[in-house]
Amino acid sequence: MSTESEKKDYSKAKRIKIHQPDADKADRFNPRNRIYVRAVDGLWSQLRRRLGWIAMLFFLLLPWIPWGDRQAVWFNLGEQKFHIFGLTIWPQDLTLLAAFLMIAAFGLFFITTYLGRVWCGYTCPQTVWTFIFIWFEEKLEGARNKRMKLDQMPWSFNKLWRKTAKHASWLFISLLTAMTFVSYFVPTTEVYRDVFTLSASGGIYFWIVFFTLATYGNAGWMREIMCLHMCPYARFQSAMFDKNTFIVGYDSKRGEARGPRSRKADPKKMGLGDCIDCDLCVQVCPTGIDIRNGLQYECINCGACIDACDTTMERMGYDKGLIAYTTENKLDGIKQKVLRPKLVGYGVVLTVMIVIFVYASATIAPVRVDVIRDRNQLFRENNDGLIENTFTLKILNKTESAHDYKLTVEGLPESQWYGLQQVHIAGGEVLTLPISIAVDPVDLSRSMTKIDFRVTAVNDDVNDGNVIEAKQESRFFSQ
Repeated sequence: MSTESEKKDYSKAKRIKIHQPDADKADRFNPRNRIYVRAVDGLWSQLRRRLGWIAMLFFLLLPWIPWGDRQAVWFNLGEQKFHIFGLTIWPQDLTLLAAFLMIAAFGLFFITTYLGRVWCGYTCPQTVWTFIFIWFEEKLEGARNKRMKLDQMPWSFNKLWRKTAKHASWLFISLLTAMTFVSYFVPTTEVYRDVFTLSASGGIYFWIVFFTLATYGNAGWMREIMCLHMCPYARFQSAMFDKNTFIVGYDSKRGEARGPRSRKADPKKMGLGDCIDCDLCVQVCPTGIDIRNGLQYECINCGACIDACDTTMERMGYDKGLIAYTTENKLDGIKQKVLRPKLVGYGVVLTVMIVIFVYASATIAPVRVDVIRDRNQLFRENNDGLIENTFTLKILNKTESAHDYKLTVEGLPESQWYGLQQVHIAGGEVLTLPISIAVDPVDLSRSMTKIDFRVTAVNDDVNDGNVIEAKQESRFFSQ
């Protein structure tokens, strides 16, 4: 909500023109040309703030959720295991990661085609952290016009302590962000205990410092530069937009011609539209654009200009919606089409990928066996006159508890097994077991026989109908 002091100083701030995009393009790193985002309140701003805080709290609290003897979400790179609540993903299951990334991609395509860049405006980490930093900036340095004046003032104790407090708060949030991010890869309690007792490894300190500086630089200093010049999404979004995509749009037919006027004045008699040219839509824009110039790739669909314009329209006694979520067709008076081939195509592919991902996640085998044949010779005849093939079995127990496993071979008549046929494997352990299979040549009708190695858990706690087993195909050679 704009303050009274901002309203009184509006005309002066407008003369300064610090917020104007033309000035910003000259040198966005120059504090005199930086974008001073004005605070605004309204439906879309409240929604963005609430979603931002929810996303922030979810990110911060997720590593602290316990799950048995570990945290619920833990990407254990050392042991090559990804724990996500009750699901453990191994390198052999990384096709799930590919499927998840495809779901994320097509989900983004689908949402962008229908609702534009709402991801950028409401849930993108760059946007969430930027607005959190701006919140601290407003609390410590004041509203927009006060921040502008403070930057133009010479250094004093008042300016020093406010700037110091602001940057200290930014660094604190950045440090908390970095430690939380590292906690997804190293147990959370270990991170905080070892870091603050100065007993953490050099790698942990490196990544904490790296992500602290990255967050501080991105959300504190670069802000819209990331969105305008570094984010690839801003560049290829046009391939997903069409004239029925919801965008933040300005109704030029209703708003033009612009011009200031009193509340009691009749704009029609003055030859004016509803836009009073207050520039509030520019002042609240986090990327510093003027939405009245039409659709621009810099717009992140955050809705801040909608709230600012609706507040002005309400104050002037005009209808809201001069700036609103709309489509190009709607602005041109053309009937809007919700269902179109591109949107339906993205939706179908997204649905198929979700079904595949859910099925693959639900059917992850709790045990895996890989069979490696002896590379030195295909077969040999042993002292008993039997044809013998040598194999190496690699058995991975993908559960988090130990099990005893029984090993069998199928597809051979009256075979003899040389080696262990029952093994004990701890949770998450890989057992390498060399074995040999021998068969009487009289019982072999072909030179190569298809066989299957089967691994079955025999623990009492799995004899409840849910059998843990795996099977792997191989070949038995006799000639």
